[in-house]
Amino acid sequence: MGDLRLGRQDGVLTITLSRPERLNAVTASVTEEMLDVLNELMRDPDTRVVILTGEGRGFCSGMDLQGGDPGGGDEGRIQRIYRGIARGGEVTARLREIPQPVIAALHGPVAGMGVSWALACDLRVADPTTRFVVPFVDLGLSAGDCGLSWLLPRLVGPAKAAEIFYRAQRLDVAKAAELGLITELTAEGADLEGALALAGELLTKSPYGLNRTKELLNMSLDAPGLRRQLAVETGIQTMAFFTEDLVEGMTATIEKRPPAFKNR
Repeated sequence: MGDLRLGRQDGVLTITLSRPERLNAVTASVTEEMLDVLNELMRDPDTRVVILTGEGRGFCSGMDLQGGDPGGGDEGRIQRIYRGIARGGEVTARLREIPQPVIAALHGPVAGMGVSWALACDLRVADPTTRFVVPFVDLGLSAGDCGLSWLLPRLVGPAKAAEIFYRAQRLDVAKAAELGLITELTAEGADLEGALALAGELLTKSPYGLNRTKELLNMSLDAPGLRRQLAVETGIQTMAFFTEDLVEGMTATIEKRPPAFKNR
C-alpha cells in the first residue's frame, strides 16, 4: 500500500503510517487506506491484536494541511475539507469498532488528528520522545477533531480535558503517563518492541473474552444506565459459559498451567 506498511506475524497485524518525510501527516489517501484495512479487520478472525505506529521520527503530525486538499473534481473547498475531517473521524470510529484490541506504539510528535487516532486505540506504549500536541484553539480551530472532544474527557475527565483544550497544551510523556494516557513506557526507540511484547501477552488471553470485553467497554461509554449495561453484560457472560475458551481457561486454572487458547 502506498502510504501504509502492513506486517503480519502470529496473529498480530502492525499498521505503520509511512510518510516519514511529513512526520506521517494524514492525507486523503492515508485515510482511505486506513479505512480499507480496518474494514477488512471487521471480518478477519485470524488477526487477534492490532498495532498502530508511525515510521521515522514521529507517530503522526495530524492532517496534512499542505497535501490534504488536492482540489479538482466537482466539490468545492469547504466540501473537500468537510469530507477529509469526516473520513478521518471514520478511522477513529473504526479503531473502536473492530473487535481486536489495538495498541498504539508512540514516539515523537502525536499531533492533531494523530492524537485522536492514538486515543482511539485501546492501549498506548510510548518512548521518552513522545509528546501530545493539541494546538487547535491556537490555530483558530475547535478541539472537536475526529472524535477528540469525545475521547479525551472519557480518558482524563472533563475538567482536565478542558484545560488541555483551552490552553492548547503540549503533554510530554511524563505528563501523559501521569494523566493515565500511557499504558507502558519504554526506552527510546523501543515503543514498537514494547507494543509487540504487549501484543504477545494479549495473545495468551481468551479470544472471546478480549473481543467481548472491548465490545462492553465501548458500550459502557455510551450506555444510558447501569441496568441496561448489566443486561448486556449478563447475555455476553452467559454465552461465555458455552465457549471452548472457558473450558480451556478453567482446565488450565485447575491444572495450574498457562491457558492455551485456540486462535479462531
